[in-house]
Amino acid sequence: MGFNLKGRHFLTLKDFTPKEIDFLIDQAIEFKRLKYAGIPHKMLEGKNIALLFEKPSTRTRCAFTVACIDLGAHPEYLGKGDIQFGKKESNRDTAIVLGRMFDGIEFRGFKHETVEDLARYSGVPVWNGLTDKFHPTQILADFMTIKEKLGYLKGVKFAFIGDARNNMGNSLMIGSAKMGLDFRSVAPKQLFPNEELVTYAQSVAKETGAKITITDNIAEGVKDVDVIYTDVWVSMGEEAQFEERINLLKGYQVNKQMMELTGKKDTLFMHCLPAFHDLETEVGRDIHQKFGLEAMEVTDEVFRSKNSVVFDEAENRMHTIKAVMAATLS
Repeated sequence: MGFNLKGRHFLTLKDFTPKEIDFLIDQAIEFKRLKYAGIPHKMLEGKNIALLFEKPSTRTRCAFTVACIDLGAHPEYLGKGDIQFGKKESNRDTAIVLGRMFDGIEFRGFKHETVEDLARYSGVPVWNGLTDKFHPTQILADFMTIKEKLGYLKGVKFAFIGDARNNMGNSLMIGSAKMGLDFRSVAPKQLFPNEELVTYAQSVAKETGAKITITDNIAEGVKDVDVIYTDVWVSMGEEAQFEERINLLKGYQVNKQMMELTGKKDTLFMHCLPAFHDLETEVGRDIHQKFGLEAMEVTDEVFRSKNSVVFDEAENRMHTIKAVMAATLS
């Protein structure tokens, strides 16, 4: 491998250089080639991996599980009923115990401080599968997808639409700053990203040639962009805020009109999923009954269009997670 990342944690992209991030993306592309070619790559034979899920997830759980098995490792899933995290056992004690038994730990949950505690005390590599602040494995999959579709990252014009304060808005801004993208947070002013994080991204951008724009003007934000990205308006655990978020964000729905505002016909549409784009879910039907919306953050027309690469992103979670585990454990 071109970089020695063995023993490193993967908590946020702030901890990695642009060259290291690019290396992980290229490794993921190679793992995808091996997977498609049916070539075994069990470089983590004999390793045991703890998958800690305070928050459930289809893609993250499946991606880590399949990635572990493909690499020859054994994944052990521990749901919210199997782990304590301060209820009956401190984060520190939990981390020490797990570190004595496992070679690596994935955590998906609420407080970012929890994954930091696991990294501080476990003595083994810890990977962030999502916290309230950051979602770095998703950004690797997103950037891998862009690189596959466009052939490059540096200079890509990228607009994130919606709640720019959430873990995806934060992580995409950091990743874009690191990799030299022209990044725009397009959101109501009440949902602008944290000023301290914006300052950090802008300081990184000075070194990489990236551009960081924060705006509530949709036409300005999406002009000429190569990628439009959105996320759910309300994250897990925030369901009580649906009405407030809908009122703030209904004008920021990604629809045909917004895609046309880019001035381009080939702008990619991206979403980390799940997406509320139709009435085929209980949540979607409930929102329709209460607020009259047939879709929330993206219309079904855009979600199912030829511009949409959402399922490529979903698959690429597996390949990028594989790259992270292999790089930090072997």
